[in-house]
Amino acid sequence: MSYFVTGASGFIGKRLVRKLLERKGAIVYFLIRPESKKKVAKLQEFWGPDAAKRTIPISGDLTKPTLGVSAADRAKLASAKIKHFFHLAAVYDMEASVEQNQAVNVDGTRHAVALANEIKAAQFDHMSSIAVAGNYEGVFREDMFEEAKDYLDHPYMQTKYESEAIVREACKMPWRVYRPGVVLGDSRTGEIDKIDGPYYFFKLIQRLRSALPPWMPAIGIEGGRMNMVPVDFVVDATDHIAHAKGHNGRAFHLTDPAPLRIGDSLNIFARAAHAPQMALRVNAALFGFIPQSVVKGVMMLAPMRRMKNAVMKDLGIPEDVLGFINYPVRFDCRDTLKALEGTKIAVPELESYAWKLWDYWERNLDPDLFIDRTLKGQVEGKVVLITGGTSGIGQATALKIAKAGTAQAVIVCGRDQEKIDETLALAKKEGVSILAYQADVADEASCAAFVKTLNEVHGGVDILVNNAGRSIRRAIENSYDRFHDFERTMQVNYFGALRITLALLPGMSERKRGHVINISSIGVLTNAPRFSAYVASKAALDAFTRCAASEYADRGVHFTTINMPLVKTPMIAPTKIYNNVPTLEPEEAADMICRAIVYKPVRIATRLGILGQVLHAFAPRMAQIIMNTSFRMFGDSEAAKGKKNEVTGPSPDQLALSNLMRGIHF
Repeated sequence: MSYFVTGASGFIGKRLVRKLLERKGAIVYFLIRPESKKKVAKLQEFWGPDAAKRTIPISGDLTKPTLGVSAADRAKLASAKIKHFFHLAAVYDMEASVEQNQAVNVDGTRHAVALANEIKAAQFDHMSSIAVAGNYEGVFREDMFEEAKDYLDHPYMQTKYESEAIVREACKMPWRVYRPGVVLGDSRTGEIDKIDGPYYFFKLIQRLRSALPPWMPAIGIEGGRMNMVPVDFVVDATDHIAHAKGHNGRAFHLTDPAPLRIGDSLNIFARAAHAPQMALRVNAALFGFIPQSVVKGVMMLAPMRRMKNAVMKDLGIPEDVLGFINYPVRFDCRDTLKALEGTKIAVPELESYAWKLWDYWERNLDPDLFIDRTLKGQVEGKVVLITGGTSGIGQATALKIAKAGTAQAVIVCGRDQEKIDETLALAKKEGVSILAYQADVADEASCAAFVKTLNEVHGGVDILVNNAGRSIRRAIENSYDRFHDFERTMQVNYFGALRITLALLPGMSERKRGHVINISSIGVLTNAPRFSAYVASKAALDAFTRCAASEYADRGVHFTTINMPLVKTPMIAPTKIYNNVPTLEPEEAADMICRAIVYKPVRIATRLGILGQVLHAFAPRMAQIIMNTSFRMFGDSEAAKGKKNEVTGPSPDQLALSNLMRGIHF
């Protein structure tokens, strides 16, 4: 049996060709553009070991009359007595232009039918789409077609409708039409070739997973019922129905007879991703009472348009996708079910293969995979400054960046010349290059001289890590006469970071390139008692960062806040109880900073920190009780009380709580 297939290199097409070749003696002719002939060998490898002998490429172009097939090839196809002319080539992209949709979907189908008529193919099998129904309100049956003509609200829908109309009107041979739902990846392998349909929401699910623990409920949407089917079902059903008797002149809905609502589908994918599920879902239809003219008017306002575009771009969700949230069409597929009776061809439950789809997307199609997410790539040719870089977190970060080997300069600053010398010696031992300057961020004159040197010698700074800090662990009741504690923490943690940032921002803004990373504290999220001076200074820095990020969002300057958990550094060494509680190592903290450089997030925080913030927002009294319990359980050190000998041995209760809340400042 001989076949001719357009779109044989497409997602559905190449799988259908492989399925056809399973039939004994099948010979498949397939359309290929002249410039794509290099793909033939790879396609034939995909189709099977003997595909090179049983598949014959026909050079042509979908947009040209009779598909641009030469007279000689048309004669060859006529003599081959093509039994089935499968027309699958089309634009399956909601973002495609009107012109592209028209040229490929409409004109391409017209040319395909003309060729099929000329070579006298026995049957024309047209791969249409449920898009032909447009936004028809209600149940759309397989015997319905013209009923949709007043509901075609999108160019893609219009062209799919017009192309099916051409098949119905212009074919001189028997025809069959297949209308698949939203085509997902293979239910057996998860494989898919591009992001479409529910895949647009995978990035949002991934972001939720990164920010929240999987057991935490989230708020989402309910939405309409979006009909989704895996590609293997579409291929198997098309192959079976095309070869069965008695189905000419009919359309078949290759759809799920029991489609899920969008909210239910997203929750299934969230479970597959081990992400939080949308326990509370809002039915977007509730907002249907708002006149569309009002909605469009509001969205035309520049601020609203910019905000919407920024969010959609960040998540990789096309604007047109939002129009399908309340998709009103239900598809009756009883003819398809009857045609498939007695076979094992059926739509599998999404729950059974969603994890395969997620895994394939995350390993192969996640847009982040195609961005240089290496530290080496992100610091290449850039000047990186790390304040407080001569010990602890700063030193570990400087060494990691220097080891990447591509930065123009890795610069650290510190007050203590001895520590500067130690850092330079360590860098030399590690075989990396670090530049070090003596500067005190708490001193205005020292900062001014330092920044002047940075601009004159290095041409400014591309990545600034405000890491220099001071911490004081002392209860307020032991601080009544120690106002200077609050002043000195503010001088370093807030004003010091501000001096450096304000001096370097003009250069970053002028170059439209820059990244400011401010090292804050988990205490800002959890409102850690006993650290009022420290947390207040870091909270001030957090507030400045949020304001600055908003002002410079369109200037190419990024701001990141890292709510760092407790790290084992010289800064906490005076508090001996920390020798017995779990803390991060400086290298782990440096990894968080490197992650900030690579991904440029607005904030990096641990799940425990985020949980603390959420608890303080939604159950502040409960949060106070928890923090007060830890406050009374640990108590001030003897040194903080003004005594010489500090109690260092933690109790079993203290050990248990500190292990449960790793990284919290006690």
